Formats: sequence, structure tokens, C-alpha cells
Amino acid sequence: MNPAPSSSATDAAPVLQAAGLRKSFLSGEGSIEVLRGVDLSVMAGESVSVRGESGCGKSTLLNLLSGLDTPDAGTLTWAGHPPRGDRRAAFLGMVFQSFYLIPELNALDNVLMAARMLKPPGAAERARAADLLARVGLAPRATHLSTQLSGGERQRVAVARALMNSPQLLLADEPTGNLDERTGDAVIELLLELCRETRTALVLVTHNAVHAGKTSRHLSLHNGVFQ
Repeated sequence: MNPAPSSSATDAAPVLQAAGLRKSFLSGEGSIEVLRGVDLSVMAGESVSVRGESGCGKSTLLNLLSGLDTPDAGTLTWAGHPPRGDRRAAFLGMVFQSFYLIPELNALDNVLMAARMLKPPGAAERARAADLLARVGLAPRATHLSTQLSGGERQRVAVARALMNSPQLLLADEPTGNLDERTGDAVIELLLELCRETRTALVLVTHNAVHAGKTSRHLSLHNGVFQ
């Protein structure tokens, strides 16, 4: 298990660089140290899977990498710069287990919600959203409400939304957890293919050993560190 990128990718700066990340949470009268010095470096176009038992800190790690939470100690950089909230929508996309689509919006407008984080979407943004939906195989479903879509279709909309702003980094937290095996396999294949094509760095948290095996690097989180 190697938290560093492969030698073939070391000629450029990492998209994501974490060093010595630590995070504790209060529990009763004491605290529990969930992460105890995590190091991680991810290059453009690289896919990294993170596995570990429930409660080992995988989601906590993604919250730190996304800048949604702050580590107690350690450093984090996005493409060589400290993370900032006003850069998040342009720098990274996120895919979750529960989709988090807006039920009142159709598939196209759900994808466009990511663009709205940067500016009011115009014709170019609508064309990109439509193109992404076509790329994930949902062009005929663009005007359907999210409630009219299957679980696999909702997750593909979520993948398109995550890629809407051409992010440098994609974080995926158990993206197949609510899907059947066949649909989950298809979503993972699509996710990896799109990240390779766009050279988007991917950090995938998953319990699924088969899915983890498809990434270019595989890490295991145990007792708060990579092993």
C-alpha cells in the first residue's frame, strides 16, 4: 500500500497533496482519534481507491480532502495551493452514495446546479450539461425529473454533475452503495473511463474489492493510517 503516486507521474505537481492529517472527535469525556497522520498524493488522471472497515475514518478523510472539514494537524494542498471554499466548486466534484439530486428538477437542471455555483449558466453551460448527459447515456432522459429515474440513472446524473465544472479532482464516497451489483459495476466503469479521458484525479472510497481493484492505486485505511 503506497500513498505516493507512481514514478511515471512524478514529473508534475500533485493535484492533491495531504501530509500528516490528524482528526479527533469528542466522545463522552474523552476523544477518539480517527485519523492519526494520513499522507496522500494524487496526480492528474490517477485513480486511487481507499478501503477499510466501517468507522475507520474513510468519510472523515474525504471531508478533510474536500475542505469541508479542517484537520487537527497536518497540511493539505489543492494543486499546490491551500484549500479555499471559494475555489471548491471549480476545483473538485463529489459523488455520494445517496445521489443528492433535487427532486423538483429534471436531469439536465440537476447537472446545471454545479455550474450555478460559479455563475448563472448560459448557452455554453447548458450545452456542456447536455453533452455530459449524453456521455453517461442519459440524453433521452434529460427532461425527466430525478424521481422518474432509476437508482443507476440517478447516480449517472450525479457523475455528470460532478464533472460539470471540469474539476481537477473527483471524490467519490461509496458511489455504488445503493445500487445492485450489475448497475454498480457499470457506474464504476463509467466513472473510471470519464476520469481517464478528462485526466481528472479520482479518490474512490469503497467497500467493494472488485471496484477498488480497477483503480490505478489501492490503499487500505486501518487504525487511522494507510497500511
